[in-house]
Amino acid sequence: MTTGAILLAAGFSRRFGSIKLNALLPDGSTLLEKTSRLLQSNISEIIVVTRPALLDAGVLANTGFTRQQIVVCPDADQGMGHSLAFGIRSLPAHWDACLVCLADMPFINASTLQQIHTRASRDRILIPTYQQQRGHPVAFGRDFFTELTQSRGDTGGRDVIKNHPDQLVLVELDDIGILQDIDTPEDLPAC
Repeated sequence: MTTGAILLAAGFSRRFGSIKLNALLPDGSTLLEKTSRLLQSNISEIIVVTRPALLDAGVLANTGFTRQQIVVCPDADQGMGHSLAFGIRSLPAHWDACLVCLADMPFINASTLQQIHTRASRDRILIPTYQQQRGHPVAFGRDFFTELTQSRGDTGGRDVIKNHPDQLVLVELDDIGILQDIDTPEDLPAC
């Protein structure tokens, strides 16, 4: 069973006011560097979906990802669903499942990634929860890849999840990081 991860890093940071993936965290790393290190320390196969302007601006320069791991979504401006669909179409053929990870969520515990990664399967959708609130990353089995390639707009994989309640597994974890994304400068921890 091969489970990889898709890192969605193609957003426009409209609420943030600047490229939030470059925002500095208290440890001196950028938001994207911290999320990238977390993923690379826990998952061996990763695809990063970005947009042309972020690649050209060098936003991914210090993340440790190789050019072969990075795919550039030309229509990322149409929403996260388009970026997700593009990423799914770019997956290696041998992946049985993938974790859909968001670049603006650097506070997820390594143990959470490991648990979701280990429990992923071809025919299930796994969603971590914290105090009964659903979070990220979400693991989709291969059985859902074709449907995910139809994702559009800003819904991401929500429609796929809604269409398969019998194959959904909620994994309750003690990790508030699965809910903590960075949308505005106020969401950043104090340096």
